[in-house]
Amino acid sequence: MNDPFNHRQPQHWLQCTIEIDDEFADLAAAFVAEVTGKGVEQSMAQPGDASAVTTVTGYLDNDEQTPARQEKIRTFLNQLCQREPVIRYTEIVEEDWGVNWKKHFKPVQVSRRIIVKPTWEPCQAGKDEIIIEIDPGLAFGTGLHASTRLALQLIESAFTEHQAPQTVLDVGTGTGILGIAAALFGAIKVVGIDNDADAVACAADNVAQNRVSQVMSISGADLSAQTGPFDLVVANITSDVLTQLAPQLVSRVAPAGQLILAGILAGEQGWGIERTFTGLGLTLLASPVEGEWQAFLFAA
Repeated sequence: MNDPFNHRQPQHWLQCTIEIDDEFADLAAAFVAEVTGKGVEQSMAQPGDASAVTTVTGYLDNDEQTPARQEKIRTFLNQLCQREPVIRYTEIVEEDWGVNWKKHFKPVQVSRRIIVKPTWEPCQAGKDEIIIEIDPGLAFGTGLHASTRLALQLIESAFTEHQAPQTVLDVGTGTGILGIAAALFGAIKVVGIDNDADAVACAADNVAQNRVSQVMSISGADLSAQTGPFDLVVANITSDVLTQLAPQLVSRVAPAGQLILAGILAGEQGWGIERTFTGLGLTLLASPVEGEWQAFLFAA
């Protein structure tokens, strides 16, 4: 991958590292992401791993608001956990997150046909399988997190169990992993958008790495600029943003098209998403759950 800082200078951060029981890790990661407004790393155990502890790492702006953010995180974790988790803070100069991911990121089969692998690991595809090569750079979305796995599984379903989409819009593309999957499954046009310049740079590199540049474009354009319609719209963001964008997302789905949503905590958030999008005229086709996370496949 190219230098992740070729589009800007590195920034200074306060790194927050939390060691927490697996059962609380997803909720802790979601809360840290909400407080910091930034991506969160999780050294999640891959399927079959018996590890009982997950390390959650977030990055706080090092400014006058930092003490208040630290107190919010401490209070939430103390209320969440039965025993106080380990929290460490370290001042750092921003570096390529991929350096840290290399400690944990190995090839993993995320669905019947999809294997996600880092660019530095060898892997051979089996019959009917596709391999997505991802370098996370400074963006989020390697396929290790449950929300990304669920979204990839629903993309496979959209292409194999329903009428295969020809045009795809990936909103909040991150590393580009979801749009790349759609391109490798046979979409003829994929548009990936993200309002984070780091994600745009990372996704563009991953699109080139997976040799789908002729099919998939990446930009920082706003959702309102995407006229569509698209046979498939995918968005792995957060529940509050998905709710806010709901009318725009639905309006970009073609007649008889499909919408995939992920990044949603099961329970109250999931019920809210189902009510919102069925209330806008969509039909729920599937809503798989993995751990604390839920994803949705709707049809127009």
